[in-house]
Amino acid sequence: MTKGNKSFEKAIKLFFSLAASATIVGLLLIIVYITKEGTLLFGKVNVFDFLFGKEWKPSSARFGALPLIVGSLVVTAGAVILSAPLSIFVAIFLTEIAPKKVANYIKTAIELLAGIPSVIYGFMGIMVLVPMVRQVFGGSGLGIITASLVLSIMILPTITSLAEGALSSVPDRYRYGALALGSTKWEMIYHVVLPAAKRGIISAIILGVGRAIGETMAVLMVVGNVAKIPESLNQPVATMTSIIALDISYASGLHKYALFSLGFVLLLLSMCFIAIVRGVYKGSYERV
Repeated sequence: MTKGNKSFEKAIKLFFSLAASATIVGLLLIIVYITKEGTLLFGKVNVFDFLFGKEWKPSSARFGALPLIVGSLVVTAGAVILSAPLSIFVAIFLTEIAPKKVANYIKTAIELLAGIPSVIYGFMGIMVLVPMVRQVFGGSGLGIITASLVLSIMILPTITSLAEGALSSVPDRYRYGALALGSTKWEMIYHVVLPAAKRGIISAIILGVGRAIGETMAVLMVVGNVAKIPESLNQPVATMTSIIALDISYASGLHKYALFSLGFVLLLLSMCFIAIVRGVYKGSYERV
């Protein structure tokens, strides 16, 4: 190897090292900034009053985030309950049943779903889902049901793609062994493939939860943005992301600090989801 080639390799190695370091530095800057700004409120407002207070009225200096946290969790739970089973069924169809050509077409459609801007989902929710929900369930049509339906479509590509990858990673010898022992194809899928891919599927669902709880624009358009703890599924609610998007343009003082605190809570939730996924994967590696 010539001296010029060695210098070129060193330069390429340095470039990739800097690129990887930039990712870590960017993440650390985000964490430090949100943590710094998100904890300023707690010098003025008790952290328990913020997390468990039931009134979000910035004009009266009342920053109870519980209705927003509950709204985010309820909408996210509804989306995952609707989307996760369908996503897993689609993933099973792609890996175990569909011909390769058909599977490629469906994968392309799923990729297109993932690429549609969130504002388009919100617009379709307002124009199509809100009138349907209003007719079936009553009320304004804005609220948990509509937001959950919109979010379930948005996270379907995420869960489907990751679950499909988990199912595809199951060794073929598992399938052939089950069929050789007399199992039908459905028994092979249910008793062999799904248990083998269980950890990957769980990780896919958890990442789908993280995707749903952080969605802003589509939820903002269909959730109703009423900061109250919901008593029914067709009642308008507010989420942490929707309130941040609505208020950040004019917020100041404690109000601005409270919005950063909401962002800090979202950051902690996202980190928890990632930690759970890493724990699931680590447990699967230790079993191998």
